[in-house]
Order: sequence, then structure tokens, then C-alpha cells
Amino acid sequence: MSSQAKVKKDKEIIAEYETQVKEIRNQLVEQFRCLEQQSESRLQLLQDLQEFLRRKAELQLEYSKGLDKLADRYSAKIRTSREHQHFKKDQNLLSTVNCWYLVLNQTRRESRDHATLSEIYNNNVIVRLTHVGEDVLRLFKKSKDIGVQMHEELVKVTNELYTVMKTYHMYHNESLSAENKLKEAEKQEEKHTGKGNDIGAGLLRHAQDERPQRRSSVKKMEKLKEKRQAKYSENKLKCTKARNDYLLNLAATNAIVAKYYIHDVSDMIDSCDLGYHASLGRTMRTYLSAEYSLETSRHEGLDLLEGAVDSLDIRGDKLKFMDSHSQMFCPPARFDYQPHMGDEVCQVSAQQPVQTELLMRYHQLQSRLATLKIENEEVSKEHLGYCTFHCQSNGKSTVTSLFLSCPGHIK
Repeated sequence: MSSQAKVKKDKEIIAEYETQVKEIRNQLVEQFRCLEQQSESRLQLLQDLQEFLRRKAELQLEYSKGLDKLADRYSAKIRTSREHQHFKKDQNLLSTVNCWYLVLNQTRRESRDHATLSEIYNNNVIVRLTHVGEDVLRLFKKSKDIGVQMHEELVKVTNELYTVMKTYHMYHNESLSAENKLKEAEKQEEKHTGKGNDIGAGLLRHAQDERPQRRSSVKKMEKLKEKRQAKYSENKLKCTKARNDYLLNLAATNAIVAKYYIHDVSDMIDSCDLGYHASLGRTMRTYLSAEYSLETSRHEGLDLLEGAVDSLDIRGDKLKFMDSHSQMFCPPARFDYQPHMGDEVCQVSAQQPVQTELLMRYHQLQSRLATLKIENEEVSKEHLGYCTFHCQSNGKSTVTSLFLSCPGHIK
């Protein structure tokens, strides 16, 4: 029963070891699967980014062409207008016309910027993402090859440990068996010696006859004991050496496994990650730089337009308009006094009774002029206040309310 229990225990130990090794091997396989899934997810991300930027580049180019056509359409219309032909000679544009020109120039500028952005997407950012994807795939294959070598080393070490452990178990069983046989020989010797002492004096008279036979039996027992003692010492030495080999291999195997999981796994993941974040970061910074350049250019153009809007000059435009049509707005020649039939009087006569009537008319005109002056000043103040309020409120809040009421914004 003890032998069967011992065999069963050995089998349990071997089964437990094999289960542990099997779990490690399954874990190693799953590690490769996790790294492969990580690489596939990165490749999918890069592919989605490329498709997104490719489509965005197409939209940017379409938008650029649309803006260019729009600007050309109204520029052609302006070139055929009379005002353009008249004012373009000396670049003395009206402030309102200058705003219109700057709106068209800003549109052309945005068209060029969006076309440049589309080109950067296609010829720079997307190409860089392609290179990053190639690096991800290449590094994964290289890391997998290195990982396979490390896994093979782990399998080799565990197999060696298994062999050494079985050797240790075998020599230990032989040592136990030799020890049991030695104990059995010692018991037989003690039993034989005890029986000889009990016979004692009763058999003393027969001692002379049985002495040769007794000496032969004692020598056989001694030889058997010595033989089993030598066998036990030999097996014990082998067991000690096998146990030492097993313990040393066990420590080495645990150290190798620990090194793999603590350092090698981290290094393998780092090799898969090598340059991925840095390359993707540089690519995305190129994307950000292009987007920021677009916004900067747009704000520069809008600043020019804002300066033109702030420079709207009603009086200056009026003078330019009148100067450009000087023949139509210049004062005509004065009417000369034409005396009738030799009348030589050419001044107003203020003698009585005409003087009283002239004074009355003069006072009436003075009173009327004063009333008109007051009314004119009040109207000017009201007009100035209305213009100021309209510019402050409608220039911001009205535009904001229109934007907020836009269907696209509501969505």
C-alpha cells in the first residue's frame, strides 16, 4: 500500500508539473495573440486615418475649386462695370468698393489655402501614415521572431527541469529501497545474534560440533549487510547529486521564467512600440501645423477686410464720386445781370417805401433760418445716435442672432 501511495504521489507531482508547464505554454501563445491584435488595431487606426484624410483632401479641393469659381464669376462682372473701369486707372477706389474687392481677394486666398491643405494631406500626411503602418508590421514580425526564440528557450529549460526532476525521483526511490533493504539485513542480523545468545549454555556441549556452521552463517550475514550498506551509500550519493542538480535547475528555471515575465516581455512590447508614438506624433503635428496655418492665413485676410470696413468713409467717397464726375457736378457759369433797355442800375435799391418791405423780409428770413438751423441740429443728433446704436447692436448681436437662427446651427 505504501508503495502504491508513493507511486500515486509521484504521478500527482508529474501531473501537476505538466499542468503548470502547459499553462505557461498557453500563456506564451496568448501573448503573441495579444501583440498581434494590438498591431492589427494600430494598422486599422492608421488605415482609417488615411481614408479620412484622403476624403477630407478631396473635400478641401472641391471647396477650393468652388471658391475660385465664385470669385472669378464676380471678378469678371466687376471688370466689365463702369466704376471699375473708371476708378481702376488711379486705384482711387471708393471705400465700399474696396471692401468688395477685399472680400473677393479673401475668397481667392481661402481657395489657395484649401488647395494647399489638400496637397499637404495627400503628399505628406497620408504618405507618413503609410510609412508608420509599414514600420508597425515590420517591428511586429521582428519582435515575434525574437519572442519565438525566447519561448523556445523557456520550453527547453522546462523540459530539462522535467528530466532532472524525474532523475531525482528515480534515484530517491532507489535510495529509499536500498535503505529499506539495509534495515531489513540489520534486523535479520540482530535477530540471528539474539537467538545465539538465548541458546547459551544449553547448547554449549554441542558448540564444538556446530561452530563451523555458525561461523559460515555469520559471515554470510555480514557480507549481505556490507553489500547492502555499499548499495545504500552509492544510491544515497546518487540521490544527493540528483537532488542538487534538481534544486540548481529549479532555481535557474525560476530565475529564467521570472526574467522573461519581468524584463523580456516588457522589452518585447517595447520593440513592438518602437517609434510608433513618436512617428504618429510627428505626423499629427504636421497636420496641426497645416490646420493652424490655414487659420492664420484666414485671420490675416479677415484683418485686412476688417481694416477696410473700419475705414469706410462717406465723405471721402462723396468727394471721390464728385471728382470722378466733375463735369456733371461742377458749378455752371454765373448768371450775369442783363439790364433792360439801357437800365444802368445794377444794385438793390433800399429807399423808401421799398426799405420797410426789405427790412421785413430780412427779419422773416433771419427767423426762418434760425428755426431751420435748430431743426437741422436736432435731426443730425438723432441720426448720429441711431447710427451709433445700429452699428453697436446690429454689428454684433444681429449677426449673432442670425447665426443662432440658422437651421444648420439649430441642428
